[in-house]
Amino acid sequence: AARRAFQRLADGGGRLRVPVVFLTNAGNCLRSAKARELSQALGLQVSPEQVILSHSPLQLFSQFHQRCMLVAGQGPVEENAHNLGFKHVVTIEALRKAYPLLDMVDLSRRPKELPPPTTGFPAIEGVILFGEPVRWETSLQLIIDVLLSNGNPGAELQDVPYPHLPVLACNMDLLWMAEAKMPRFGHGSFLLCLESIYKKVTGRELKYEALIGKPSPVTYHYAQYLIQQQAEKQGLKAPIRRLYAVGDNPMSDIYGANLYNNYLKSAQHSQVQAGLKRGPQAASPQAEVSLELRNECNNSVESCESILVCTGVYRHNSNIPKETVETVFHGHRDFCFDPSLVEASYVVQDVDDAVQLAFKKENWS
Repeated sequence: AARRAFQRLADGGGRLRVPVVFLTNAGNCLRSAKARELSQALGLQVSPEQVILSHSPLQLFSQFHQRCMLVAGQGPVEENAHNLGFKHVVTIEALRKAYPLLDMVDLSRRPKELPPPTTGFPAIEGVILFGEPVRWETSLQLIIDVLLSNGNPGAELQDVPYPHLPVLACNMDLLWMAEAKMPRFGHGSFLLCLESIYKKVTGRELKYEALIGKPSPVTYHYAQYLIQQQAEKQGLKAPIRRLYAVGDNPMSDIYGANLYNNYLKSAQHSQVQAGLKRGPQAASPQAEVSLELRNECNNSVESCESILVCTGVYRHNSNIPKETVETVFHGHRDFCFDPSLVEASYVVQDVDDAVQLAFKKENWS
């Protein structure tokens, strides 16, 4: 169905006739690798500039680019961080090796004798959570250590520092759909563990300087920005009025598209920003970035239509009672639950049907 959809979107030479971006909450890879994967799957050339990974909007968070940041996740985390503009990064593995007494769960990895004191290791000034790590217990322990020690995990502080160091998190998906019959734990599940442990240990809420990836409006705004850049390159003269967001996960794809639609409809951006969060912790940097993007985007876009497909997390013939779906909120704790935000503008079987629907709405042949 995806190949058929992109045959409709491409001209005879395999070039896309309309601007398209691929918005994924994957973050444990490079944009170029994801573009190659999509090109192979779809049978047409997808460029890295058309791919938005969960962490891509971190390019805009320049206020953190000069700080020494601890990066967690898997895959090329250092390369991703440098590509986004971060100059000084430390991996969980480097931190573990520098402070071998911190990682104590796995008996086989415990040091056999007392290591010498660590010297010369840089103080950590912030944390980037790219995606779910492989060893959750190691990452959970070391991230908490860094937050409780104000970036110096070899030190023993008398009081818990609060507010804690800045935490930037990418991808809030509780679950995602792979080849298994049931959804798998996503990075949102890891964040839930981190938040719960931090609160249990300190009695305080873990706060984020940035929460990006779907359903964050910053991510959808970045997508609009790239779409408008493509339109200019393609020489399209008519202003873009409508975006069509196609996805299989009501809690990220549809919630995010509808939230962004509300943002577009809102006369004042600040009203939307105020409604996004339970607390003000992420409003300031998010608002700054959105305003920065707003200045770079032209304001022709009027709406973002959400189209839900039944080929992933969402199944049309699901046996889950409707009232259960409505009462169990799988979204992140910092995003308020509004049942209308998970209701798609349209529900179709697959992405080919979604493209045909967009053509029909736009009166295209």
